[in-house]
Order: sequence, then structure tokens, then C-alpha cells
Amino acid sequence: MSALDTGAAARPTDRRGGGGLVPVFVRLKLTLLRNGLRQSSGRRAAYVLSVVLSLLFAAGQLIGLVALRGHAHAGSLVVLLTGVLALGWAVMPLFFPSGDETLDPSRLVMLPLRPRPLISALLVASLIGIGPLFTLCLVAGSALAVAHGAAAVVCAVVAAPLALLVCVALARAVATANTRLLSSRKGRDLAVLSGLVVAVGIQVVNFGAQRLGRAGGLAALDPAADVVRWLPPASAIGAVDSAAHGSYGQAAAQLLLSAAALGALLWLWRRSLVKLMTMPDGSTLAAAEPARKKSGAGGSRLAALLPEGRTGPVMQRSLRYVARDPKTKAAWVTALVIGLIVPLFNAVQGSGSVYFSCFAAGMLGIQMYNQFGQDTSAFWMVAMTISSTRDAYLELRGRALALLTVTLPYTAFVTVVTAAVLGDWEKLPGAMGLAFALLGAMLATGAVASARFPYSVPQGGGFKNVAPGQAGLASLSIFGGMVSGAVLCAPLIVATVWLYVTGAQDRLWVLLPAGAGYGALIAWAGLRLAAPLAAKRLPEILTAVSKG
Repeated sequence: MSALDTGAAARPTDRRGGGGLVPVFVRLKLTLLRNGLRQSSGRRAAYVLSVVLSLLFAAGQLIGLVALRGHAHAGSLVVLLTGVLALGWAVMPLFFPSGDETLDPSRLVMLPLRPRPLISALLVASLIGIGPLFTLCLVAGSALAVAHGAAAVVCAVVAAPLALLVCVALARAVATANTRLLSSRKGRDLAVLSGLVVAVGIQVVNFGAQRLGRAGGLAALDPAADVVRWLPPASAIGAVDSAAHGSYGQAAAQLLLSAAALGALLWLWRRSLVKLMTMPDGSTLAAAEPARKKSGAGGSRLAALLPEGRTGPVMQRSLRYVARDPKTKAAWVTALVIGLIVPLFNAVQGSGSVYFSCFAAGMLGIQMYNQFGQDTSAFWMVAMTISSTRDAYLELRGRALALLTVTLPYTAFVTVVTAAVLGDWEKLPGAMGLAFALLGAMLATGAVASARFPYSVPQGGGFKNVAPGQAGLASLSIFGGMVSGAVLCAPLIVATVWLYVTGAQDRLWVLLPAGAGYGALIAWAGLRLAAPLAAKRLPEILTAVSKG
């Protein structure tokens, strides 16, 4: 269905009040979804698999929530679950702006559509998909878990769809208000950082679950639930719990809160929609000349601090990739955060060790892999400057030094922070020396893997980091290199274990200079080994990284 057909169908709808626009948008959503699945069998398989897995997980959650019926603190759990669900709906548009292109209001700017019927049609069309179905299963299960008595059942019939509508309206209002931001460069940077949020969220949930287990079960949720049950849309599920306990006035107030929140979200959505479709976009008007001057001054200051010759420009280019390329930036920020939160969260829980700081070195060392693929199709300009093994060595050394400018102090910082939280300063030198050795080993194996197993990083798609057909090559490069890096650290690991077995912990400080020196030696040897390989395989590397 074309946009003109949609607009033609919408003209009489506007005069009648918008009732006929809803089926048009529903058919449009289904048609675009069907046409998208027709593009390839791989896309159909992925979609069917995601639907099956989502439904299985939703069914499991639904059964688990229903099994909570009769539990004294089931109300606290389902209220908090609904609050977390709403939070997910609120933030997902910021990190997945292209997740539902069929509902992008900027595509409808040129059509003669009025805001009120358009919002009704978009809201109904938004209910079609895996996400709304999954949410409906969770809110229905939450309502059933606390619905005891006829009044609570009647309240649940209203509360479950109301909670779903609030979640969907919240997502659409946030997405519409930030449409222009999400289509800009800053928005794309924000989108690819979703992995960071997911990683932090997983660690927070894991930490909370362990604390909950030690606190004695669901009773620990009551204080937080007492607050969240008055926040829409969790207040709708809280109304069911209140009605089950005979607090009918409180249940009515909580339902009214969710209904009022739905009305407010629809009003904000309409206001943002009118602004988006009627006002000119001035987001691209910027003081370009001062920005360029500022960038040039910053670049010259950075160049003054870097080594002379080829090494300095290579380091500067690599660091600019980290600062400007969305995918490179996302990989770096995710590695930095996960490298900190894993040892830190384990230390806070009392189950960690100072040696967990080696995880930070491993996460950052992965950034050395596929160095040439990170340049994408622009690598041909770099390839033109490599005519000998010496050129390849300088190129790889510059990239490794750029990585070390961040990873070396960061690894030391994570090790010190972990030791401080645990109060275990005796193991600090040994852990830091082992981390430095691991970092050097990752640099060595990463340089060799970059020359031996290069693969393309696609330009399009915020979450596609491997070109089709190269997933096996990427896995072999990364996981094979990680195993090799761990093997290369065997001498330091053996020395550490020997000091503990012999009771010579007071000599652990020897591992700090030994690990730093060993890591530097291994990194130098890896660069020397990778340089002739890269120079020899330059045409193959150029072909491999240009496939995306």
C-alpha cells in the first residue's frame, strides 16, 4: 500500500472523526510486516524464532505469576514487575529508534492527516507486534496473581488492558518527542549504546536478586512496592490487589491514576506530533565554523602529545574513531563499563577477588581484534600507505599504542578500586601484574588475528557488527585469540599459584614488574609476528573488510 493510498483513505476519515483511519493503519502495518518477511528466508526464520521464543518465555512467566496466587507478598512482586516493564517501554525507543519503522510519524508529514485520528490509528497499530503481546501476557498474569474475589476480577479486566495502553502510549510519546534527536548523529550514538544499558541492567538485576535471596524472600520488596503501586501503570495492577483486600476506594483511585496518565500521555503525544509535522527542523543549524576551529585546535594539541613519524597520526586516527564512530564508541564504552561493574559488583557482594580485575583487561584487549575491519571501506587509503613489513609494523604499533593510552591506566584503576572495596591490598600487585600480562597477550593475539582473520563491519544497522557469511570467521578470530591470550599468560599464572602454594604471599609484589615486562615483551613479539603477515596478505585483507 502506498502513502498516497493511505492519504486518500484518510481524507473522509478526518471528517467522520477518525474511525475509518484505524483499519487503514492496521492493514498498513500488517502489509509492511508481511512484505518485510518476504525479503529473505533468513529474515522469516529469525522472526519466527523470535516469536516462538518470546511466546514460550511469556507463557512461562504467565504460569509462574498465576502460581503466585495466594502468596502473601505476590502483590509487591507484580507491582514492581509492571513498573520495570513500563520503564523498559519508556527507554527502548531511545535505544532502538528504528525498531518499528512502520510507525515513524516523520514519514506521514506530507499526508493530510489530523492529529487526533492519527494518534488513535497509531495507537491501535502499535498494539500489533511481539512486544505488546509479551507485555499483555505479563500484565494479565500479574492481574491474575492478585485477583481474589468478584470485585478484583472486574478490576483486573480493566487494569490489564489499561496498563498495556499506558506502556504503548508512553513508548510512542517518547519516540515522537525525540524523533529528530534519534535521526541525528547524537541519536545514533545513543542508540548503539543500548548494549551498555543492557549490560548494566543485567548486573543490577543479578545484584538485586542475590540481595533479595539473602533478605528473606519477597517480603523485602514491600517497601519499594508501597511507593511504586501509586505510579502508573503499576497503579492499575495495584488497584487489583487493593480490590482483593477490600480497599475499593484505594482501588478506584489507583485506576484513575493510570487512566489519567494515559490521557496525559496521549495529550503529550499529540502535542509532539503537531510540532513534528508542522514546525521546520532547525536541528542541523549549528555554528559550523567555530566547531571546526575548535576541532582543529583540539586535534593539533593532541598531535603535539603523540610520537613523531607514522605512529602519531595512526594513534590520532584510532582515537578519533573511538570518539566519533558510533559502533567503535559503543564497543569501547560497553567494554569499559562491563570491565568495571563485573569485578566491582562481585566485590560489593563479598564474593569477588582482586583477580577479577583481569576481566577489565580482557574486555579491553578484545578491542585490538579486527583492527583493519574497523576501518570498513576506508581501509583502502591505509592500504595504499603500506608497502613493506616496516610500514605494517608501524601501523599496527600505532593502533596498539592508541589502545594502551586508555586500557593501561584503566586496568590499573579497576584493580585499585576492586582492592579498595575488598580491603585486600596484599593481592593488589599480583593482580595488577597478571592483568598487565593479559593485556599484552591480548594485544599480541589481536594483532595476529587482525592480519590473519579480518572481517567486514557493515556500515548500516546499528547492531550488525559482522557482514553476512563472516560470523564464523569473526568467532574464530575473537574466541581463538582469547584462548591463545590466556595460554600466553600461563607463566604468570603458574608463578602466582606457586607463590600461594609455597606461602610466599609477601613476594607477590614481584609479579607487578614481571607482569608489566612480560606483557610488553609478548605485545612486541605479537606485533613483529603480525607485521609481515599483514604486509603479505594486504589484498586479501582489503577484500575481506570491504564486503560490508
